[in-house]
Formats: sequence, structure tokens, C-alpha cells
Amino acid sequence: METSGDRLKRMVKTFRRECHRILQSERTTIHGADSMLMVLQLAIAEVNKQQSGEFKVALSDVLMAWKHLLLHKLHLPPPNFARLENYDLILEAYESFLKRSNTVDLVDILSMYKQLRVDSDPDEPVSPIQLFEFLSGNMEVLAVPDSSVPSTPSSKVRPCSSQVKMAVRRVFCSYLTLLVNSKNDMALALTLDVPSRALGRQTFTDIKHAAHNDNTSFFLAVTSFVRAIQLGGKGYAPAQSDPLRKHVKGLSDFVQFLDNLEEILGEIPDPSVCGARLVTAIRTVLVKGRNSGDAVYAAAEETAKELKERICQLHQIQKQTANGGGTGISPARPKAYAVNHSTAYGGRDTVKVLLALLDEEALTPPCQNKADLLSEDQPVLSGAEGTCVLTLFRSPEVSTGCSPEPLRNRVQSRLDLLKPKAIDRVIRSQFACTYKDEELPLNRVLEFPSSSQVPTCIHPAPKPQTTPGAEEEDTATAKATSECPRKEQSGAQQGAALGARSGNAQNKGAGPGNRKKSGIQTQSKGNKRKQVDSDQHEGSENEPPEKKQPPSVPSKMPAKNVRKALSKKKLIAGQGKLTSFFRV
Repeated sequence: METSGDRLKRMVKTFRRECHRILQSERTTIHGADSMLMVLQLAIAEVNKQQSGEFKVALSDVLMAWKHLLLHKLHLPPPNFARLENYDLILEAYESFLKRSNTVDLVDILSMYKQLRVDSDPDEPVSPIQLFEFLSGNMEVLAVPDSSVPSTPSSKVRPCSSQVKMAVRRVFCSYLTLLVNSKNDMALALTLDVPSRALGRQTFTDIKHAAHNDNTSFFLAVTSFVRAIQLGGKGYAPAQSDPLRKHVKGLSDFVQFLDNLEEILGEIPDPSVCGARLVTAIRTVLVKGRNSGDAVYAAAEETAKELKERICQLHQIQKQTANGGGTGISPARPKAYAVNHSTAYGGRDTVKVLLALLDEEALTPPCQNKADLLSEDQPVLSGAEGTCVLTLFRSPEVSTGCSPEPLRNRVQSRLDLLKPKAIDRVIRSQFACTYKDEELPLNRVLEFPSSSQVPTCIHPAPKPQTTPGAEEEDTATAKATSECPRKEQSGAQQGAALGARSGNAQNKGAGPGNRKKSGIQTQSKGNKRKQVDSDQHEGSENEPPEKKQPPSVPSKMPAKNVRKALSKKKLIAGQGKLTSFFRV
């Protein structure tokens, strides 16, 4: 007596044998129950993004739409609860994803079975109600092993308790799917960064945008970009502004690994040996850098062993079927002079075995815990992120300028910025008047709001030729100046450029200690200093000092000499006083 699992296998085998009559490609792959649910989750999230702007979906909405989808496609009565308001858009997005990926689901196979069946096939191997119970996870499928081959663990019902094993087996099958059907976007999403190639969500988003702009599959967008980088000349290479240029190394490693798998597929004619080599190559990259006690290492070893055994068994079954139902006439071999005589049939038998293996994986009973399958908390196989497809298809969030930190942290950081920073006071030398203060004292800021008002010192003029009468007049002027009150001198000195630190440096020549000096030279220098001070201190105490006008230049001097003379007389604050101090 045939079980439900055998009837499902018969239906899928009939589809695989006759699909070339209604489909454009013989390498169309099948989505199982779990893959159908993941595609539906992506379709609902895409519709929600178009409606509300967020690529998110609740688990309850997915399960509700899942039941409506199955009943609608199987032409069964709808459930009692109301369907989602955007159900028509969700169904359109779901069908568009399947068509774009060159895939079909089990419900489509059942609807095409009536067109594909021949006289020897049964009318209806599986009823719509039975298929609905299977996809919902309510029907227990007991796989009866073939009598010609021994049973293996892969032909039995696999428990879904181990998320790591499920994720690792899904990666193995996704790599094999890319060899058979390169348009499968779901397979590329599950294998792009496994093992770690530094290709995260941003890379996948750039690939998705490039594929959308070129109206191609994700795999073709990646391979065309890498080929243009490797083989294209200066005129054919991608532009420097291409977003994929930031991920050249990781994408090149991914394409190189798939090229190695394609090389194995085309060079080894025996499907059993070729399939074992492919599984071994995938297992090698998954366990690289891991110890034997790692969960991913153990799951990869066990999955590789099961897949190798099942590939050998499927090859034996296909050989027995070909020998029993063949015509006895061997196919025509390629001509010896043909260019591709050694690879004309290279990999064709292996592709048939891989398709049979992937069809069996599609008939695997669905996972009972839908939350483990659809949640974003998926096991981490490589890098820092899990294998959640929804998170991978979601574009990274662009910063809007709002800080995600709590309000308390933001207020504290703002206060830290406003807090005055302590300035390390350095010990300065005796030439401190030549340094430029980083921050002026408060009294200087109030008295001199503009740095342009700070007066500068000027080189002393050359000693003029004086007569005895002029010397007497200078002496009288010096006596009158020395009798000014000290209060006025101190008030005017506070308005000087350098303040009290070097305020009386210019008046030392007029002090009582210098009166003992004799000679005409000393008196003339002291008179000039006093005259400069009296010119600067003219006016009221409260009025800020005015900017001293530069000395007039004779009109006969050329323009270049004028600039040079002005630049020479433009000194930093305190340099003129220091110069006059050393000249004394």
C-alpha cells in the first residue's frame, strides 16, 4: 500500500520528467513547505514596506496569510477568519518572487500534474485536502524506502529540534541549488556570507539594487560585476562610484568558489564521485577554522555524510531505471573532431541526480515550530549575524540624525561638552611676552572686545641731530610729564595691549633710578619713551584706546617697497618692547 510520502514522490517525479513540455527551463527547482513559508514572509514584508515604509511583518500575519494562500491556491473553502486587507498584493508579490527565481511550489506541481501525466500515471496521486494537511504539518508522512536500495537517515523524517543542523543542511542544499538553478535568489541569500566573506546586509542590499536596476537575478548581477572587474578593460570596467566596488574581495571569493564547484561538475563524469566531491568541497569551507567540538562542525560532518550516501543511492536508482526502460541503443557520442567533445555531456547526469536530491528535500515535512523558522534569532554560522532571510533582505537603517541613546545619556553627554575644559598651565621663560595667550583673561576680553584694537609697538626711530636749544625744550617737557599723577598712569596702563604683566617696561627710563645717568643720549631716549606714553594715554580713562594709524609713506617710494615696509613693521604683541629692552 502506497503511503502519502510515496504519492508525493510520484507526483514530483512525473513533474520532473515532463516539465520541459510547459516550462521554459528544465532546471526549475521546487520550494518545499518551509521555503514557501519563508518566501511568503518576504512577500508580506515587501508589501508592508510599500504601504507603511517598514520592511517588517508579525508572525501572526504570516501564519494567517499562509492558511489563506494554501486554501486559495488549492481551490478549497476559505477559513472562518477574515484575510488580510492587502492579500491580493501579497499573492502577487509571492508569485512574482517564484517566477523571478525560476521556481515553483508544491501547489503549482499539483495543478500542473493533470497536464503532464501520461496514461501510465494515476489520475490524482494526492488530493488537495491531503496536500493542504501535509503543508500545514498536520499529516504524518512515513517514507517507505525503495526495495532496491538500503534506507538512509536522509530518507526519514528529520526532526526540527536542532536549529544548527537545519541551517547547515539548508546551506548545503542552497549551494547545490545554485549549481542547478542560478536564478534562485533565496539560495544566494543563504550562501553569500557562509562561510564569512565580510559580505553583510549592506552588501546584499547593494546586490539587490544592482539586480533590480539591470532586471536580472542576484547571482547574475554578482557574476557580471566580478567578470567586468577581472576581464573588462578600461572602458568596460565598472565605475568607481559603483557601490559593489567596496565589496570586490568578498564577491570575488564567492564567485571563485562557485567556479570551483562548476569545474568539478563539468570535469567528473561519474555522478556518484562528482556529487561526493561537491559535498566535500562545501563541507571543507564550512568547517575551516573550527574545532571538532563546535556544533557547526558536527552538523556539517553529519550532513555531508548523509548527502554523499543519498547521492550514490539516487545514482543507482537512475541507472536501474535507464537500463530497465531504455531502448537498448546507446546515445550518439560526440565527434572526435568536435571542439567540446570531452565536455559535451559533462555534468548532465550529475545535474539529474542533484535535481532528484533537491526534489526529495522539498518533500521534507515542514518544521513544527514556525517561530524557530521565521524568527530573526537564527543560529550564527559565520560572522556576527544569523541566517535570518528576513533580516538579510531588509535594507540597513539609514541614520536620521536622532540619537538612539536614552535621554539621560544624551543630556549627560551634552553637559560634558558644555563643561569648561581645564587648561594645563605651562611654565614660561623670561621671554613670555612673546607668547600668544590661548585664552585672554576676562578683564582683557571686556576692555578689548576686538583684537584689532590692541596697539602694537613700533621700532624706535633713528636718533635725530639735536641742537642745545632743542635739548633744553625736551628737558622741560620731560619734567612736566613726570609730574602727572600716578592714578592716570595706572588707568591708562590697564588699557595697554599686554596689561599689567609688562606695563611699566616703557617707563623705566623716566624713573628716579635713571636720573643719575648723564649724557645727551640717555635724556633723548627717555624723552621719546615718555612722549609715546603720553600720546597713548590721552583721553578719558573709560574710553578704549584707539588704533594707532600707521606712519605715512612717502609718495616717491614704489608699491613693492611700501608693502615690504608695512610687513616689516607689523609685529606680534610684545616683540617691540622686547626689542627696545635689549637695545637699552
